[in-house]
Amino acid sequence: MTNTGGLPGLFRRWLEGRLPLSDSISLTQRNVYILPTGPGFMLAATLLLLLLTSINYQLNLGYLLTFLLAGSAIVGMHVGHGTLRGLSLSLMPPEPQFAGASAQIGVSLQSGRRTVRHGIGIAFMGAAQWAWTDVPALGSSTLQIAFALKHRGLQRVPTITAETRFPLGTFRVWTVWRPAAQVLVYPAPESGAPPLPSGEPRADGATTLQAASRGDYDGVRAYRRGDPLKLIVWKKVAKADELVSRDAQQLQHSELWLDNRHCGAAEPEQQVSRLCAWVLQAEQQGLDYGLRLPGLEIKPGRGQAHKRRCLEALALC
Repeated sequence: MTNTGGLPGLFRRWLEGRLPLSDSISLTQRNVYILPTGPGFMLAATLLLLLLTSINYQLNLGYLLTFLLAGSAIVGMHVGHGTLRGLSLSLMPPEPQFAGASAQIGVSLQSGRRTVRHGIGIAFMGAAQWAWTDVPALGSSTLQIAFALKHRGLQRVPTITAETRFPLGTFRVWTVWRPAAQVLVYPAPESGAPPLPSGEPRADGATTLQAASRGDYDGVRAYRRGDPLKLIVWKKVAKADELVSRDAQQLQHSELWLDNRHCGAAEPEQQVSRLCAWVLQAEQQGLDYGLRLPGLEIKPGRGQAHKRRCLEALALC
């Protein structure tokens, strides 16, 4: 089912507009659809030809073969429909990603049936790549599917379709599902971004006095979990058997502010991309940094939580 314009595209938009937004769905006879496949239509034409030939020549074995194949196709139709019916699908919360990457979405399939469900495929509607699995009896299975992220901001997870052609391949049984989840897309960091800007003088102007009051002389302090290895004073570790780190904040002797007005880029999207690259650089170097955007100021800090807050602000600004 592809969006190639014309009637298929109009039907797809009409169908998606009628579907509710939900991160889980239970498949029943009301939301599971079935149609013959190409081989199914060929089988129907062959059965019709066999029936006409058997009638014309009064072939008892021809009748037997025709009705045997027709009965097998009908049983296969019911088996295929039952493979999806009663299945529950749940979307796993997507993680934030950078623009230009692919978002991996996990879909969990749960079955309460006492027999295995074979040959179930999951894909985004209109996509060419499918993920296939068998769902065990009274168990679950998880599939990963991906879609491209082109722009920063909040991007809704595309419509998902699940299908099976088990057991004979003569009927396509499918469902359509619109997840409510959205993916937070960070801006793509600028490739080859310039070095970090110079810091601004600290507002307190008493770095040395504060360091002395804490016992952090010469920019050295006790090791904190998460400190980069390059900040550890290995000579002091070897001499005193004491794990200490250089205080990057004191080594800066200034406050690092990442300001969109002073990043040197003309286009707004280029500014956001450069600021994103600077956030990653500052975090990698273990520096304290703040972020200034129109109508928003994030005070200097560091760590994963601070980085996520800055990247989220850049994604939604």
